[in-house]
Amino acid sequence: MPLIPEEPQIHEKAQGPRATPASGRTASTPRPVPGPRPAAPPRPGRPGPVRPTAPAQRAPRDTTTTKPGPPGPAAPAAPAVQAAPVANAATVAAPQIQLIPATPDGALDAAEEAVDLLLDAGRSPGDVLVLTTGEPHPWAAHELSFGDAAYWAQHDAGDDVFYADAAVAERAASRAVVVVAVNGGPEAAAARALGVAHSRAGALMIVCGDPQRINSVLGAGV
Repeated sequence: MPLIPEEPQIHEKAQGPRATPASGRTASTPRPVPGPRPAAPPRPGRPGPVRPTAPAQRAPRDTTTTKPGPPGPAAPAAPAVQAAPVANAATVAAPQIQLIPATPDGALDAAEEAVDLLLDAGRSPGDVLVLTTGEPHPWAAHELSFGDAAYWAQHDAGDDVFYADAAVAERAASRAVVVVAVNGGPEAAAARALGVAHSRAGALMIVCGDPQRINSVLGAGV
């Protein structure tokens, strides 16, 4: 069965004597007389005036002045850079060279076909110059019968394809396309015609003739 805690029993002797009720009130216990209060700590007084701090002493200035010495030799001025002249692209760019193999007898016909192809491609007749190293072109022989002045006047007008012999090729002016028909003549005539054609052609140079002979002339510095 569960344990029930017992109430503590206090012995009568341990409880002390019991107070006997009196007729009057019991005397009150005298209260202790309070002693003197401790003195209050003194209140802090007002702060006194703050004295300004003396400024820091500066270092004395150096009153000695150095006199400038004599000026040294002036540095040489840099030379002005001059811009290099810009070369004209038309004078620097070499014309394209095209070779059409042909025999001396067929070189003039090959040149005629080349001119027809140029005109069909949109070239203006005044853009084309044809040079011959052997027999002159029939058109040139016909026009020269009216005199040199009338012949070269047509060249200067630049309205049509112009045909000229290699012997007088230096008289011809520059054109966009120069066609050379190596249709005979001495080696010097072919070299002259190729040299003039290379210097007069603005964009294209077409050579009709024997490839071996043409390459030998071109390899000589034309």
